[in-house]
Amino acid sequence: MLKHGEFALYQELRDFIKGKPKNESSLISILHKTQNLFGYCPQEAQELIAKELALPVSRVFGVVTFYSYFTLKPRGKYNISICLGTACYVKGAQQLVAACSKELGIENGETTKDLLFSMAPTRCLGDCSKAPVVMINDQLHGEVTEKELVRILQDLRKKEAAQGQAEVAPQEEAARTKEGKQ
Repeated sequence: MLKHGEFALYQELRDFIKGKPKNESSLISILHKTQNLFGYCPQEAQELIAKELALPVSRVFGVVTFYSYFTLKPRGKYNISICLGTACYVKGAQQLVAACSKELGIENGETTKDLLFSMAPTRCLGDCSKAPVVMINDQLHGEVTEKELVRILQDLRKKEAAQGQAEVAPQEEAARTKEGKQ
């Protein structure tokens, strides 16, 4: 059963597949399109791709699970990668992971229920001179403190709330309510 709003995504995927050769050489580019459309590679999409390319579903699943870029679980709109490489670790990356986890209510490898944030551990982001570093989608933040990371996350949530796409974080709502009573 398709979730609300997915019909158009599946139609776009079908149209994309129509423009590709009907063989296994098209699989990676079709999976990239799938990941970009849905934010992950849902089982239903894998079945559609297998049918359209005349491949076993197990072959499509095998490719999805082999490459780390593809995921079977929905990722958030904002993908947070906190570097855990040596330089970042020594300069407090674990505290950043803890602060992010506390602020969002998720652990590494998880996505918030509103699908806004995902957090994934990363071994190196290649900017050790600015340790600790955090990447949110394609934006790199260097020399990040716990307080700054929480502010960045709250700003993103406020931005989404202003656009009507998310609720204000429970911690912020509780603080506002408390402030209003004083």
